[in-house]
Amino acid sequence: MITLFDKETGEEIGPITPEQLEFLMDHLEEESSDDTDYYLTEDTIDLFEIEGADEGLVEMLRNALGDRTEFEVQWVTTGAI
Repeated sequence: MITLFDKETGEEIGPITPEQLEFLMDHLEEESSDDTDYYLTEDTIDLFEIEGADEGLVEMLRNALGDRTEFEVQWVTTGAI
């Protein structure tokens, strides 16, 4: 299972599928091969939608963003993916 967390607050955002994680990895910059966090803005999420991201992922990220203009997410795997 893969779970997204708000890196600043530590709050769980929700579970994502391996395909949704792959989309994030393909569309965001990783600082190293073991990087598990991503910086997101409202514009980034809009671009995801334009580029065909899964609707559930886009909605989850918009809800997590809330009133902010930017935030950082971290993904964590538990058990088998």
